[in-house]
This record gives sequence, structure tokens and C-alpha cells, in this order.
Amino acid sequence: MKNVKLLVIVTNFSGNNEIKETGVWLEEFAVPYLVFKDTGYDLTVASPLGGLSPVDEGSMSCSNPMEWDSCIKILRETSRLSEIDYKTYDAVFFPGGHGPMFDLTQDLLVKEIVEYFYEKNKIISAVCHGPAGLVSARNKEGESILKGKKVTCFTNKEEHIVKRDEAVPFLLETKIRELGANFEEAAPWSEHVCADGNIITGQNPQSALLLAEKVVSALE
Repeated sequence: MKNVKLLVIVTNFSGNNEIKETGVWLEEFAVPYLVFKDTGYDLTVASPLGGLSPVDEGSMSCSNPMEWDSCIKILRETSRLSEIDYKTYDAVFFPGGHGPMFDLTQDLLVKEIVEYFYEKNKIISAVCHGPAGLVSARNKEGESILKGKKVTCFTNKEEHIVKRDEAVPFLLETKIRELGANFEEAAPWSEHVCADGNIITGQNPQSALLLAEKVVSALE
């Protein structure tokens, strides 16, 4: 089996007046990253600006597994996305955290990359708020790549529970429904993953491991 190259795209956004501290939700990066690493994938972690991808303080805990510490170090020195030859990769993964809602949704290079992966039928995966990186992408007919697809993400109910529904620029579930996706949700904080064609999405942090396993299975 050839060596699989997987591109992980993370946020640079750390906060503003509405949302004081945010970034990547550590579990949603660390759990899949370690699964992919243990599987033997060639991994690149990149962000629009390169350098620091901030970790949401809310996801930092003394009860986190020690191996996640190495993942925090990786997020401090991400590659600049514009310096990556994305066409050489077999799959792309977007971790969540509220950060992607603010920068990845409107990044033109992210849009270009997702559209390329969709056209080439390569794996596109995202968890929690990670699908924010997919909302701008269109197919050759000019329609959302999510139209008619089974998709999930951090739900409106979950957003309301964490009291961030007024702080985000839009509600991701609402946006995905507006794009014509067949949105699926499970109860708040329960494990839930949708796989439809080459698009694999997970609902929340609790879905990070299952999402990673689905990506590995799809790449076998």
C-alpha cells in the first residue's frame, strides 16, 4: 500500500470581542491526529497564516491524556497553507473548535482545496465546527458540494447549550441545511458520524475517534 498523505487544516483565529478565547478544540485535533499517525500516514498540519494555531482554553484539562501534549506543540508551528502542494495529498481533515467559523469559512485557498478534493473524489473529513471549512465549496455546476449529502456538525442545540449561539457569525447547522444537505443529528454530546461518498463528518468532540476510524477505513 502506498504511503497515504493527509493534510490537516486548522484555524489561526484566537478570539474577538464576541468570543474572547477560542481556536482549535484539542480533542478534535489530537485524537484523529494520533490515529492517523499510528496508522502510518504522512501528515502535514497547515493553517492559512502558518505558525500558531491556538488551542481553545476550554479544551485544556489536567485529565487530558499525556500524549496530547505533543499535539499542542505541533499546533504551535503549523505550515503556511499557501506553501503546501495540496494536490499531492490523498485526504484532508478539518478539526473543530469555534475558530474555523471565523477564518476557514471565508478563506479562498481553503475553498479551492476542498473543491479540488471533491472533484478528484478524495476524502474530505471534518468534525464539530470543522465543516465550516466546507461551506463555501461548490461543484462544477456551481452548487454546494454538501447539497444532497448526509452531513453532520456541532448542532444548534449544542451551540445553545454552550452559550455560543450569539457569539458565532452564523449557526453552522443552519448554514449546512440552507446549502441543501441532508442534515443528521444525534442527541447532544453523543457520538455521531456521517459518511456520504467522499465526505465524512462528525458531530462533536465525542465523535472524533469514530470519524478518524471512518477516514482510515475509507483510505484502505
